[in-house]
Amino acid sequence: MRQGKDPLDEGAGIGGAGGLLRQPRAVWATAGASVVAFMGIGLVDPILPSIAKGLDATPSQVSLLFTSYFLITAVAMLVTGFVSSRIGGRKTLLVGLALVVVFAALAGTSNSVGELVGFRAGWGLGNALFVSTALAVIVGAAAGGSAAAILLYESALGLGMACGPLLGAVLGDAKWRYPFFGTAALMAIGFVAITAFLKEQPRPSRKTSLLDPVKALGHGGLASAAASAFFYNYAFFTVLAFTPFVLNMSPYKSGGVFFAWGVLLAVFSVLVAPRLQERFGSLKVLGGSLVLLAADLLVLGYGNHTTAVAATIASGAFIGLNNTVYTELALGVSDAPRPVASAGYNFVRWFAAAAAPYFAQKIEEWSDIHVPFVVAAGAAVLGAVIVWARRASLTREAGERQPAHAAEDGVSVFAD
Repeated sequence: MRQGKDPLDEGAGIGGAGGLLRQPRAVWATAGASVVAFMGIGLVDPILPSIAKGLDATPSQVSLLFTSYFLITAVAMLVTGFVSSRIGGRKTLLVGLALVVVFAALAGTSNSVGELVGFRAGWGLGNALFVSTALAVIVGAAAGGSAAAILLYESALGLGMACGPLLGAVLGDAKWRYPFFGTAALMAIGFVAITAFLKEQPRPSRKTSLLDPVKALGHGGLASAAASAFFYNYAFFTVLAFTPFVLNMSPYKSGGVFFAWGVLLAVFSVLVAPRLQERFGSLKVLGGSLVLLAADLLVLGYGNHTTAVAATIASGAFIGLNNTVYTELALGVSDAPRPVASAGYNFVRWFAAAAAPYFAQKIEEWSDIHVPFVVAAGAAVLGAVIVWARRASLTREAGERQPAHAAEDGVSVFAD
């Protein structure tokens, strides 16, 4: 287990030298485009009922918007490293952005739910190429080392998750098609910014094969992080894709709820998570947050409407904590190159994101509206159990985020 901090991470504070806010223009351009990419995930949240009504589709059919998107994203994770190691990070980002622009615009022209699901699949391919490469580019180009880079990436994720539902609500209140056209326009701006400000990144000395991400999962720590994240993502995307139908609110109100949810996600991922990790250690923060998320999901499933709204917003805090810790684990727990480790990790976890929206709707049809949240809570608990059971294999990266007193004593807080 590594003790102390990575020398590259010194000075990674919010405003310090080489800190979060003092970054090259290339990093800001990539991060800005990342915000829009993550906006695309939650964009459809407040307009799911409107899409169902506009295309005369059932909730289960509309849930396939998430399933097709994340299923393609998961499989594409095996391709991203293969592509970027051959054509370079900059060109991979631009290809991904171009695909998102094209398929997001086409999604707005859909006349059936089948067409929309198909276009979302193409959108998912573009997003996978962009998002996975963007993290590697930001880590490579950011001032302040990997800690500042991860915080910046998580900031982009949180801001995108917060603004996506808001944009979907504002544009979707007029017509459900407009959010798709809006995303295409914003991603086109991101394409121009990347073209103008990002220089080609050095290519790895060794080209990545299609199977390298799968081989990387042979490392016990990375496999454990991916398995835990799989169950966590099932819980996460039950909230994101199933809750809008449960709340049954207008696009504006639903967008407001998920905007508040996204703000909490951003605040807890960027500001709160690092402080809790320093005090309690990464794995205790992760395990505790997963258990609290499970409790919150049960409250969401069995509370009245006002309670469900409050629990939905509150879940953003736990999701923000989890996202930051899981990202650090995936990037640091194994000896595999970061892009390869990230691809293998995401290959596993995005399958849960594809499954949750569809199965949550089906579980409701087979039982009642409460049971999908019980299943999601159980998934979150399983994620925590894996963290506890496999804590010894997860301590490499976690050792960099152990409590100060434990580091001074030379004792791992995860050995108990």
